[in-house]
Amino acid sequence: MHQYTQKITKICINIMNPCVFIIFSLLLPRLETTTANQLAAVEGEGGGRRRDDNGVMKKCLDKEKHALLHFKALLQDPSGHLSTWRADEKDCCKWRGVSCNMKTGHVTELELNNFGLVGEINHSLFNLSRLNLLDLSFNSFHGTIPSSIGSLTRLRYLYVRDNDLNGTIPKSIGSLIELRNLDLANNSFYGTIPREFGNLTNLQWLSLQNVGRCRVENPEWLSNLSHLEQLDMNGISLAKSNHWVDAILSLPKLYSLSLQGCELSQVMHPYSLFSNSSSSIEFLYLGNNNLVSSMSHWLFPLTSNSLVILDLSSNMLDGIPKYLGNLCSLELLELSNNSAVVEFRVFLNNLSGCTSQALQELHASHSQFTGPLSDDIQTMKNLVYIDINSCKLGPRIPKWIQTLKNLSYLDISNNRISDTIPLDFWDMWPSQLRYLNLSSNNIGGKVPDLSSNFVNGSVIDLSSNNFYGPITNVSSTVALLNLSRNKFCGGISLLCQVVHGFLVFLDLSHNFLSGQLPDCLWHFNELIVLNLEHNNLFGRLPTSVGSLIKLEALDLYKNNFSEELPLSLSNCTSLNSLNLGVNNFSGSVPLWIGESFPRLYVLILSSNNFSGTIPLQLCQLAGLQILDLSMNHLHGSIPSCLDNFTSMVQEGFLPTQNVHSYSIPWFYLGGDVYDELDEEYIDHAIIDWQGDKREFIRNLGLLKSIDLSSNNLTGQIPAEVTNLYGLLSLNLSKNSLHGEIPEKIGQMKQLESLDLSRNKLSGEIPSSMSSMNFLNHLDMSYNSLSGRIPSSTQLQSFEPSRYNGNAGLCGPPLTKKCPGDEVSKVPMVIGESADDGEDVDEIHGWFYIGLGMGFATGFWIACGVLLVNNHGRHAFFHFYDSFRDWVYVKVVLFFANMKRVKHT
Repeated sequence: MHQYTQKITKICINIMNPCVFIIFSLLLPRLETTTANQLAAVEGEGGGRRRDDNGVMKKCLDKEKHALLHFKALLQDPSGHLSTWRADEKDCCKWRGVSCNMKTGHVTELELNNFGLVGEINHSLFNLSRLNLLDLSFNSFHGTIPSSIGSLTRLRYLYVRDNDLNGTIPKSIGSLIELRNLDLANNSFYGTIPREFGNLTNLQWLSLQNVGRCRVENPEWLSNLSHLEQLDMNGISLAKSNHWVDAILSLPKLYSLSLQGCELSQVMHPYSLFSNSSSSIEFLYLGNNNLVSSMSHWLFPLTSNSLVILDLSSNMLDGIPKYLGNLCSLELLELSNNSAVVEFRVFLNNLSGCTSQALQELHASHSQFTGPLSDDIQTMKNLVYIDINSCKLGPRIPKWIQTLKNLSYLDISNNRISDTIPLDFWDMWPSQLRYLNLSSNNIGGKVPDLSSNFVNGSVIDLSSNNFYGPITNVSSTVALLNLSRNKFCGGISLLCQVVHGFLVFLDLSHNFLSGQLPDCLWHFNELIVLNLEHNNLFGRLPTSVGSLIKLEALDLYKNNFSEELPLSLSNCTSLNSLNLGVNNFSGSVPLWIGESFPRLYVLILSSNNFSGTIPLQLCQLAGLQILDLSMNHLHGSIPSCLDNFTSMVQEGFLPTQNVHSYSIPWFYLGGDVYDELDEEYIDHAIIDWQGDKREFIRNLGLLKSIDLSSNNLTGQIPAEVTNLYGLLSLNLSKNSLHGEIPEKIGQMKQLESLDLSRNKLSGEIPSSMSSMNFLNHLDMSYNSLSGRIPSSTQLQSFEPSRYNGNAGLCGPPLTKKCPGDEVSKVPMVIGESADDGEDVDEIHGWFYIGLGMGFATGFWIACGVLLVNNHGRHAFFHFYDSFRDWVYVKVVLFFANMKRVKHT
């Protein structure tokens, strides 16, 4: 059993998805222990709660029971996983996560992984002197690892990965000489990796991946680990580790080595020329080390005919050494995100040895390959996977695709290909395609029958090209179909061919498709995204749309759909984005929109023929961030319950909902290894922003907007609207609203755009508006407002036309003087000189100085935090994408305001 589980781990190690490696490594000791326990049950010895020689069940020892209770007492257990750990339960061997020896009653295993526990690792735990497995991984333990952990001398498996542990790694771990597996990954330690780890001579697997700000200064201790098979030190600095290659080559059983992000380019003497050792490594990961081609001399001894996977991604290689062409077992080569320019033909030539016959997967996306997609690649007849997107390999479509009959994954998107594909060319494509991405090129021609070249669950992405003509047949088992932004025409009855329920993503937007949406959507119960915007589709939505029970985004913007929305649409309770704008839908706004779609954050029904009042049920959409009911025939008053839109009340960032993720099963290395292809769809919409139509794409999730303009709304603006503190844009123009502007409107300090024009509003402009410092677009024209325009930097900076049609208004920026004014003069902004605006230039200067200092300080603080806090790293970069868009908008607004101030 031990050999079998090791083989599984070896096959599945860290291929494209480190979770595979993690899961199998964690399962390994359990599989071994389970087997040992089963044998022990037969032979009369082993773990778990067992009977003694007289058939009596042995209970756990009181000392160890009290140790466990004390350990629990100092923890938070919000999920209740330790609820069975009770003083009135005499036998702790029955407790969840606890296993005992059958003869002695000693606790031998403690498995608490992913229990959601919060707290520190308490010393009482180390009273479990016979413990051989301790798994505290995937929790929220913080503080340091006590040095007394060295007392657990029988420990064989220690897992504390993915916690918030900090401090230095205790040297006493080096006393655990029975250890086979040690996993400290993804914590926040600092300092030097203890050389005492060299005492762990029985160690087979060591994971120090992203343990924090740690370093190895002298790698000699590694040489003692003669049984080590897998070593992961991603993120640990080896900048001062001279002769680290020699230490690695001294490990005769090592078959997996991962040193990504280890500052290898800074090592002065990585390798001794006098070493005669050879490598047994099968899986080698050296990505993100700023390596250049001149450093390849020390890479040579690490490569041999045993090598199966080589990862050199995110480096600066301007070529690859020719000896990589002689790796006769190499099946996967990862070169993505290399920043140096490489001639594609030269690259292929250096792989022309036996590597070209063995290679199955070539990953080179977002690299700097140049030159045409050379036909030399057709010598690699066993290629299954090719990922060379976002390079510069145009302008011709490669003919070698026809010769690679084993190809199942092809991504040559965004490669500046400008060519036409003849119909007969498609007939000779590989017959087992699972993934085809030709998007973001300039490829033209008709698309033939796409039903015969694809296997179950396939992905077809031909978006952003110049394909034209009707869409004929597609694979009935397609999972993702993206034909958007082309010139396709005709109907979409092809949807009725997709009958096997694999489809999760369908985007046919921005084409010239016509006809009705066929009533055959019954099979699409896995569909997450349906985008048909910018076409010429018409008619009523079919009843079968209610079968899309997993649908998250429905976008039918700018078609000619008509009649009332079908009640069956209310079955799509997973919807969070509904965009039906610019159609001919009619009837009342359905009440069930507010009742059936609790996750909705985008609701766009603009430019239709909806009538009636705004239903109060919409106020149940607490997560709504974008509401656009403009350009309809709605009447009545604005509901006073709009402040139930919690997302608009809250200021600052909210978790983004505009990204829809889904996974597609995938098998690597000839079908031996299972993984998933992660795909995502990002919502986008055209919104009226500051008087212009603007398409929001990646930053749509940041927007908070209400647009009720161009209707027949009456009554007053409800005071409750001013509670929407996080709102960025409010457009109530072109209605028949009357009464005064709510006095507290100034507390909507985040507003950047406010349009109240062409109503019947009266009274004075509230003085509170003088504090609306972010306001960049304002229109109050053609009302019946009166009195002095409040003084503020913002309100005086707008063009006088923004106040036209209000005969009673006076004061700057209008030329009309208010009663009591002696001189019609625009008051200067405080701090601005009267001559040439030099102080504004000085403000600009200090702004740039502050921006630079703030950036430098914040950058290094942020980097330091990210290095030590691995839990937040993935969430941070997702947050960063949204924050970047927000900063861009704010900076543009700042300079726009400064320019207006300067010219006032």
